[in-house]
Amino acid sequence: MEILRVSANSKPKAVAGAMAAVIRLRGAAEVRAVGAGAVNQAVKAIAICRGYMAPNGIDLIMIPAFVEIEICAGAKTAIRFRVEPR
Repeated sequence: MEILRVSANSKPKAVAGAMAAVIRLRGAAEVRAVGAGAVNQAVKAIAICRGYMAPNGIDLIMIPAFVEIEICAGAKTAIRFRVEPR
């Protein structure tokens, strides 16, 4: 599964477009975000992506979870959103 990393500076429309492309190609996408700003942008992108996919009759669901990731030789907790068709 394709992992999309979102930062606080990510543009939600760009992330939503990438997410829609991954979902169409692979059937699901995984979005990871570290920090409140990044989580905010990720949730906005998921909402926009639902709007992109709705005209094709695809309703998306989001499954959030915590995941440990390595950043700069240290472990951080990220939020992982699995986005897939209902």
